[in-house]
Amino acid sequence: MTRRIALAVMGLVTVLLALTVVPLGLSLAGRERADFRDGTEWADNALADAAEERLSDGESADPMGNLLEDAARQGECAAVFDTAGHEVAAAGCGSADAARAAAGGTWPEVARRVAGSGAAVTWKSPGRLTVAVPVGNPVHPVGASVLSRPSDAVDRRIARLWERLAAIGVAGLLAGALLAVLLVRWVGRPLRAVADAARQLGEGRLEARAAAAGGPDEVRRLAATFNTMAMRTETLIHGHRAVIADVSHQLRTPLAALRLRLDLLAVDADHATAAELTAAQEEIARLSRLVDGLLAVARAEHAVPRPVPVRIDEVVRDRLAAWTPVAQERQVSLTAHCPARLTARLGAGDLEQVLDNLVANALDAVPEGALVRIEARAGRGCAVLRVTDDGPGLSPAARAGAFHRFGHPEASGTGLGLAIVHRLVTANGGSVRLEDTPGGGLTVVLELPR
Repeated sequence: MTRRIALAVMGLVTVLLALTVVPLGLSLAGRERADFRDGTEWADNALADAAEERLSDGESADPMGNLLEDAARQGECAAVFDTAGHEVAAAGCGSADAARAAAGGTWPEVARRVAGSGAAVTWKSPGRLTVAVPVGNPVHPVGASVLSRPSDAVDRRIARLWERLAAIGVAGLLAGALLAVLLVRWVGRPLRAVADAARQLGEGRLEARAAAAGGPDEVRRLAATFNTMAMRTETLIHGHRAVIADVSHQLRTPLAALRLRLDLLAVDADHATAAELTAAQEEIARLSRLVDGLLAVARAEHAVPRPVPVRIDEVVRDRLAAWTPVAQERQVSLTAHCPARLTARLGAGDLEQVLDNLVANALDAVPEGALVRIEARAGRGCAVLRVTDDGPGLSPAARAGAFHRFGHPEASGTGLGLAIVHRLVTANGGSVRLEDTPGGGLTVVLELPR
């Protein structure tokens, strides 16, 4: 967003400069050229007035000569012709031939046309502006005056004008860039603070808050709203954790006391009563496992993990060592394969709990002589972990509800293991799915963030 704001401000400044500087430059350049043309025409008309006194009234040629000499001193080429196109006087051209060549055309012919029509003629040639005006009464002219003035000076003035306007444009762009940077910082800094606080909250830092100072009113309100949400989320999660701890204590204590009393009663009971008490103890043990599973699900659902780098190969090796005795006791082959130094980002202890649940489920499901295999590999942006068994597998209906609490009707245990796995994996930004093992069985596929 900050980049779009900067580009929008720079684009607006560029458009404003283009709409003001360019038309202003064209207008001023046009004004310079118009002033140059008007000045040239005025000077040629003054020369024509002096030439009229000489051609019509026969007076002294000094005024005309003085104007011709002034023109020559200023680097101009001027000449006076009669109605027949004969040159009466010239200055600044070197000679009549030079004057005609310098004009890029035939001055005597132009002079005859102007003297015949009584209309002034203006034309441009490379580096010069030439004006021809009739001498005397426009109805009955007595000749023509031609003045060619170099345009180098006005061209230089126009070039300097464009240079100044370009400097103004560059300064405007720099000012626009500075304004864009200040605007982006003013808007972007508090937004980045909110984004950083949201990231920390997502990583499990429940105390994270966004600074509600600085920036537009909308951003400050957003920060305040986020802080309110974060505070309520922290209170809610802490409350759930307290409830879980209380429930865990309040349920486990009476269950343990009940189991102990049943053990004491079974010591002196007869055979029939002892059998009933044993069945009651098994139900209490089942109830204890169910309570532990529900508490584990509740902890997983209300926990906000703080991802840390976890060496998958080390965790797999550790869990393999822990479960191998159990697998050997049940005459099940438990193997694992994982590349060295394969790493994922998960909450501390989450991968151990996931593997424990998956291996326990697999060992409960497979018969003697079966195989349970743990495999891991690096995927595109993730680490792929597969727990495969060649047991009876799951029907499509059982797979559809396997990740819900008590949604696995074919489970031999509490039916909460896959629900815990699903919650822990998804809370860490990963995914989990169930597939059929080729040849029969079930494969659990985990995709964990790297």
